[in-house]
Amino acid sequence: MNPEIFKAYDIRGVYPKDIDEDSAFKIGRGLVAFLEGKNPGKKTIILGKDNRISSPALFKSFKEGVKKEGADVIDIGLTTTPMFYFASNYFKADGGAMITASHNPKEYNGFKVIKENSVNIGKDEGMEELAEIVKAEKFSEGKEKGKEKKEEILSKYLKFNFSFLRKDKISPLKIVIDTANATSSPLIDYFKKEFNQIEFYHLFPELDGNFPNHEPDPIISENLKELIREVREKKADFGLAFDGDADRIVFVDEKGNNIDGDLITALLSKIILQEEKGAKILADISSSKIVEDTVKENGGKFYLSRTGHSYIKPMMAENNIYFAGEKSGHYYLGKNHNFETPLFVLFKIIEELSKEKTSLSEIISSFKKYVNSGEINFEIKDRESALREIENYFNSKNYKISKIDGIKAEGKDFWCLVRPSNTEPLLRTIVEAESKEVITREVEEIKKILSNFS
Repeated sequence: MNPEIFKAYDIRGVYPKDIDEDSAFKIGRGLVAFLEGKNPGKKTIILGKDNRISSPALFKSFKEGVKKEGADVIDIGLTTTPMFYFASNYFKADGGAMITASHNPKEYNGFKVIKENSVNIGKDEGMEELAEIVKAEKFSEGKEKGKEKKEEILSKYLKFNFSFLRKDKISPLKIVIDTANATSSPLIDYFKKEFNQIEFYHLFPELDGNFPNHEPDPIISENLKELIREVREKKADFGLAFDGDADRIVFVDEKGNNIDGDLITALLSKIILQEEKGAKILADISSSKIVEDTVKENGGKFYLSRTGHSYIKPMMAENNIYFAGEKSGHYYLGKNHNFETPLFVLFKIIEELSKEKTSLSEIISSFKKYVNSGEINFEIKDRESALREIENYFNSKNYKISKIDGIKAEGKDFWCLVRPSNTEPLLRTIVEAESKEVITREVEEIKKILSNFS
C-alpha cells in the first residue's frame, strides 16, 4: 500500500500499484476501528461502487474488512456518489465508503469515506487518524463477523430529486447528455420516462469501466468534443456531461460553448432567491465575483469557502446555507444534508429555460461581467516561501487580503488568487478583472515573483 493514497478529500491511487485488494481490506477494517474509537458500539456501514474494472474486487475486499471488524454492511451496489451520500442519510448509517476514483483515468481507484451524520472524512476531519490506524493495523480481534444486506436506492433518490421539479412548467426541449460510459448512465432512462416533453440524446450509455470513448472528466475540454458536436448537430437547447461518479455536472449552451461552473452557480443563485427570499448562498474561493454580486443584488447572503467538499459541507451545516457551488461543477443543497445534488441544478435550468422562452446562451450572457484568466499552474518547490513573497507583494500594494485558501488579493479593478494544489507541487493562480489588460498586468507580476522559486 502506498502511504500517499490518503489525500485531502479522499483515498486514491493507481490500481494495483498503489491500491489493491489487501489495502482495501485493511482500510475497511480501519474505517470501523476509527468510527468505534470516536463512539464505541456496533456500527452499520454503507457501501457503494462505481463501474471501474477494479471496483468489484476492491468493493468485495473492503466489505470483508468491515465485516471482519464486526460491523454490518448495507450494500447498495453500483451507484453514483450523490446517490451514495443520499443513501447514507436515508438508511442512517454510522459511516461508509464509495469505491470510486471520480473523474480520474481508468487505472485509478479509491474510496470516499464518511463518518457519523454522513460527514466526509478528509483533511482536518479524521483522514490523518484513519491513515495511522490503517498503516499501524490497529484493528480489533475476535469480534463476531458482521452481517450484510442489499438495499435499492435509485428510486428513492429520484423521488427526492423530482420533488423539486414543477413538471407542469416544462416546455418542449432537446437535451444532449454525455454519461461517459459511467455510473450516471442508468439515470437517463428514468429522465426519458419522467419528461414526456423533452427529447434526450444519450451519448455513451453503455457501462464500461475502460471508458473507451473519453476519460470521465468533463473539465478537460477534449472530453467534451462529442457532446459539443452532438448539441450543434441536433440543434439541442443545451448539453451536459457528468464525471465518472456523477458528483460533477458540466453544461454547454446551444451553440456548444462550455459554461463555467461559477456562472451556473450565479444563475442558480438568482433562481433560488426568487423562490427562497434571503437564502444563504456559498461559492468556493475560485469562483467569479459575479456570484457574490448576484446573491447580494437578489437579497441573499453570500459566503465564501475553501475549495473542496470537506470544507464546504461543514460550513454549510454550521451556517444553514441553502445552496453552494464550486467552479469545478460541484453543487450542494442544504435540503439534501449539504451533499452534491447535480440533478437539482439540472431541473432548475430546465425550468428556467421553459419560463424565459429564450436560449441558455442568452440567459448566461447577463452573468458575463468579468474576464477570467483561467487557472494558471506554476511548478514550485518551496511553496510556503513563494506564498510569503506573494503576500508581501500584495501588502505593498495595499490590496485587501484573504487567507481562506492560499492568498487572495482584491484591488480596485481585479482579484487574484494564488493557492497550493492539494495533490501536486503546484501553485494555482487565477486573476479576474473587467478587462484583459488588467489580467495581463497582474499575471505578469505574479510570474516575476514566482520565477525566483521555480
